[in-house]
Amino acid sequence: MKKVAIIMGSDSDLPVLKPAFEQLRKLEIPFEAHVYSAHRTPVEAAEFARNARDNGFGVLIAAAGKAAHLAGALAAQTTLPIIGIPVKSSTLDGLDALLSTVQMPAGMPVATVAIDGAANAALLAAQMIAIEDADLAARLNAQRKAQHDAVIAKNNALIID
Repeated sequence: MKKVAIIMGSDSDLPVLKPAFEQLRKLEIPFEAHVYSAHRTPVEAAEFARNARDNGFGVLIAAAGKAAHLAGALAAQTTLPIIGIPVKSSTLDGLDALLSTVQMPAGMPVATVAIDGAANAALLAAQMIAIEDADLAARLNAQRKAQHDAVIAKNNALIID
């Protein structure tokens, strides 16, 4: 199975990424997490992305706030899928990071999830890997069915006074 890399621009992004770690563990997907900044460690970030495929990765998740160029910087170095997580910061409530992540030029695609949307980033990465992994696809289907069943149970238990 291909691994997922979760790259954060700063260790201050770690709390936002915990739901991604939880999802990947639940789905039994191997992953690594690293801190590389598009601005402070551009050489290391580029090197990681350039070598990611050879190192067994199938998808890279990039989380960054403010001028969130990390996802784009990684996308410029690999043809692996990149999923960007715009991280909410104290300025502009994450809108700056959202726009920096989602507004990529033609030829450099980055899939972007919601601000602080780490769980969905992990699920999207899992769906990408599951294209070639029937066992993972079955785990994803089981998780989706459990979500469905939970909503139906809540509906059936709903009491309105």
